[in-house]
Amino acid sequence: MASGLAALLDDVAAIAKLAAASLDDVTAAAGKAGSKAIGVVVDDAAVTPGYAMGFTPERELPIVWKIALGSLRNKFLFLLPGALLLSAFAPWAVTPILMVGGAYLCFEATEKILEALMHATDGQEDTPQVEQLAQSSAEIEAQKVAGAIRTDLILSGEIMAIALATVADRPFAIQAGALVLVSLALTAGVYGVVGLIVKMDDVGVHLAKRGSAVTRGFGRGLVKSMPHVMQTLSVVGTAAMLWVGGGILVHGLEHFHLDTVPHFIETLSEKAHHAPVLGAVAAWLTFAAGSAVVGLLIGGVIVGILHLIPGRKH
Repeated sequence: MASGLAALLDDVAAIAKLAAASLDDVTAAAGKAGSKAIGVVVDDAAVTPGYAMGFTPERELPIVWKIALGSLRNKFLFLLPGALLLSAFAPWAVTPILMVGGAYLCFEATEKILEALMHATDGQEDTPQVEQLAQSSAEIEAQKVAGAIRTDLILSGEIMAIALATVADRPFAIQAGALVLVSLALTAGVYGVVGLIVKMDDVGVHLAKRGSAVTRGFGRGLVKSMPHVMQTLSVVGTAAMLWVGGGILVHGLEHFHLDTVPHFIETLSEKAHHAPVLGAVAAWLTFAAGSAVVGLLIGGVIVGILHLIPGRKH
């Protein structure tokens, strides 16, 4: 009896060691995959705050929470199982699907730019009362949340593709575990940062009402600077959609051996890398700018085609 119990305990210990080793493998794979996707994560964090801009303070965090839940649904209901199935049965389809998503990002960013230019040309501005009423409506909120979740679907798809490519040589269980950890960690990180950004003005108001003169001055400065920060993030978010979407298309062209545009951008990037100061940064900026130009051209073509369709609303 004692020997049987000892054997059972030995089996349990062996299973525990195996589970711990597997968990270590999953954690290591997730860390490697997440680090590869960090560039798209930064883009995601820059894009999302724009969808919570202009609403009343009490609606900001609920909107971010709705978008975060939508992001989790995107990842766990569609992207994660889809990525694993494609990897197992149709790896050839991953690149075309990503290119369609990249084209959508380019279209959305280009349309935002055109709308901003048309609004500036018209010189029409809504009164604060009308703007506040419009932005507080449930309909406008639902539209913005839906738009944010659609954009998240594309960005999260790129994150999943990068992460999956990083662990493609690992067993299926390790791939699945790594993608789950990456999905949870990056969603929590991105939307935690977004929630902090959209509430920074409230933090500034709180600081401006108490503490030392330095604290109150810092709080007032924070409140005054946040509109400019949010506007900057809106611009960065639109640019991010262009360079991420354009980058997806550039890599897709290279994948299909249509090398003219990718080779030209990569050549410029390599030349920038040899700059005497901050060569790596210059190389990245050059590639991002080249990708953004491609994204703007593709987005412009799609916008033009869609606006020629009879009956399509502006």
